[in-house]
Formats: sequence, structure tokens, C-alpha cells
Amino acid sequence: MNTAALKQNLLRNLSNLPGWRTRRHIVVIESDDWGSIRMASHESFRRLRDAGLPVERSHYNRFDGLESDDDLAFLMETLAEFRDSTGRPPVITGVNVVANPDFDRIREEGFAAYRYEPYTRTLQRYPAHAHVEALWHEAADRRLIVPAFHGREHLNAARWMRALRGGNRSTLLAFECGVTGIPRRGIGGEEVPNFQAAFDLDTAADLADQQEVLRSGLVLFEQLHGRRSRYFVPTNGYFNGSLEKTLADEGIRYVNTSKVHEEPLGEGRYRNRYRYIGMRNESGQRYLTRNCFFEPSSMEHPASKDWVNDCLHEIETAFRWHKPATVSSHRVNYIGWLDPANRERSLARLRELLAGILQRWPDAEFMTSDELGDLIAGK
Repeated sequence: MNTAALKQNLLRNLSNLPGWRTRRHIVVIESDDWGSIRMASHESFRRLRDAGLPVERSHYNRFDGLESDDDLAFLMETLAEFRDSTGRPPVITGVNVVANPDFDRIREEGFAAYRYEPYTRTLQRYPAHAHVEALWHEAADRRLIVPAFHGREHLNAARWMRALRGGNRSTLLAFECGVTGIPRRGIGGEEVPNFQAAFDLDTAADLADQQEVLRSGLVLFEQLHGRRSRYFVPTNGYFNGSLEKTLADEGIRYVNTSKVHEEPLGEGRYRNRYRYIGMRNESGQRYLTRNCFFEPSSMEHPASKDWVNDCLHEIETAFRWHKPATVSSHRVNYIGWLDPANRERSLARLRELLAGILQRWPDAEFMTSDELGDLIAGK
């Protein structure tokens, strides 16, 4: 093992020391970004690439898009192949947004105001998505993919509208393509703000808008999914602590956080907050953290990376320190309507991972994030 690998292994062990402990072999799989637009179509991808945006370098731009019927059906089928020590199949906490920009209304109103639509309306304009809403309900009822709240949109709407009104060429072209998430280096080297971080702060004045985003998003979540969300994962991690009370008032009991959380303060300022699993905040909510990663579609790592064995090693480390293993595995890994081979590769790796977990730890228990939160809280 080289020096870099030794350092990484040491940090992985140290990061698992603080916080709530259990001798049970609990595995939670959290998958972000469901319900959101990423790449709208093959034609959108070509237009952006041909204009000079390096979309081909990002796995999110190459593979990710609004989940299709087949994407959900094949993922459900894969999970249903296995049973844990409780006799139940593995379950994914599907961390989702419930709305996307209403591009037509925004255009018609001359960019005067931001408008959004439920993701169910977005589905109506997509070519292979007629049964997605029903499949989400089926997946939750069968406890295969259970929804949790990621935000109203996977978009910093205030920041996006400022860029559109300011004439950012790359942002305007992406708008015409029905896309919001584009590379930070745009046409001719133009700088593009990070639009995906919905709760990053440009100014403290944006906090009032973000409170409304949370409230309206959680209401829409309940309308669409028939249940209130008790767990929240902020998009891209950025989140100002003052918003936790808003979440608590709306029924959120558990909040995802990095162990070193970069809290935005506005005006380009941030401060680090140090957190651990089970830690309580001032609103009485519990923080949940991730300690394992399974992202086989990623282009940010060497192609030779062994995602299955690396994730099994991370799970082993978590269990060594009597921690639940919480696996981060984004939606992009399971999307195939833009490139079916992407979905096929990842589902094959997921089968290997699940089989490996159950072989090494026959007493493993798969839980949702809510279930883990309830266990930590003693409910």
C-alpha cells in the first residue's frame, strides 16, 4: 500500500470514530437526484457540446437524466433478487426533488420571475416516462426505493435567474436546451456559477427565498408521494444552519451532513462545522452521515477503480468501529434511457456489491435512512 493509500485508509478509520455506535451490521443505501432534470435529450447534449461546453467530460451530463420507466423497473428488479437476515430485500433511500423549472413560462414572461412545475408534469414531455409516478408508488409500497426530500428543485433558482438576466451565454444556451446543470467552464472559457447547489448563498437576502423553497417543496413532496418526508439531504451539501428550524417546523427529523460541513454565509463566505452521526442540532434533529461510496458511473476516478471491493472495504471499516454503513450511490449510476449500457454496467456491479455484503455479513440488515434515524433516536 503506497503512502497516499495509507493516508486515505487512516482517515477513513479516524472518521468513523465519533458518534453513535451499534454492533448490528446495518447497511443504508442513499441515492440522490431522483426527479431532477440533468441532460434533457441527446439533441441537447449535442448542441451544448458543439457550442464548446465540455459536457462529454462529466458523467452527469453524459448519462444522467430524468428517470424512465425502465430505469426504475430494472433497479427494482435487481433489489428484489436479494434478501437480508430479516428476510427483506435491500432498500434504497431515493433522495429526490419534486419540481423542475417551467422553462416555457419563464421564457414567456421574459425572465421576470422564476417559475416551477411538479416533476410529474416534466415527465409528460419525456419519451419513455409514462409510468414513472406509478412505479415510484409501487417501489415505496414494496420497500425497495423509499423517497426522501432533496429539495424542491436541484437548482439554485435565485442564482440561475441572475445569470439568465445577466446574459451568461452558456446559461442561456442551456436554458434553450432545457438544461440547468452544465460545466463550470462554459463557452469560450466563460465562468458558469454552480447552479446545482440549491442552498448555497450568494447573499443573506436569499435565505427568505430558500425558506419558501423548503416549505413549498415539502408540501409538494407530501402531495406527490402520499407521505411526509422526515429526512432531508441538501443538494450538493451546502446549507445554512438557520434553515434547520424551517425544516423542523415542517416535520424533518433527520438531516444529512458531511462530517466537515461547509456552511454558506453569503457574500462568498463559508465556515466549517464538525459533525458526527447521531449528533443533535439546536432544533432537536439528528445528523446522519455517509461513510461508504458506490459510484460506478463516475468519470472523476480512474477507470480501473474497483467500486465493488472498495465499497466492501469501506463497509468493513464502518463495522469495525461499530458504525452503520451508509452508502452514497447517486441516481446517475442507474439511468439508461440516454445510454442503456450505463445502467447495465452499474446494475451488474450493484448485484456484485449486494451479494458481497450478504456473503461477508450474513446478519446484515438493510434499512432506510428514516429507519436508521429512528433507531438512533430510540424510537
